[in-house]
Amino acid sequence: MSDKTDSEQIDDILEGLTGWKHDTFAALRAAIRAADPDAVEVVKYKKPSKPEGVAFWAHDGDVCFIDVLKNTVRITFSKGARMAGSDLFNTRLDSKVVRAIDFSADGRVDAPGIEALVTEAVKLNGAG
Repeated sequence: MSDKTDSEQIDDILEGLTGWKHDTFAALRAAIRAADPDAVEVVKYKKPSKPEGVAFWAHDGDVCFIDVLKNTVRITFSKGARMAGSDLFNTRLDSKVVRAIDFSADGRVDAPGIEALVTEAVKLNGAG
């Protein structure tokens, strides 16, 4: 068990990234924090193949999480299928629960768009 807080563990995840993956993760985290300063940072799903875990943000339930994959950085909204259709979602479109956005090396984070999605996700959580 780590002596570090979840936010410090997410700092470590970010520090372990380089190049566009670092920049994308940092931009997504900044957008999440800007949209909901009260969101709680949590690290979940630590396993031998991913000892650092996955970074989650929660506010009255899970809002979203960022996962660094081989060729993408993915932000997944836990109740994305219930969110108003956003043209930002580009993966997990067939899921009955989540929706996600994959970013590749040539991708750009639409911070206002991410902030709007986070705000909507928090409202959904508050609505039950």
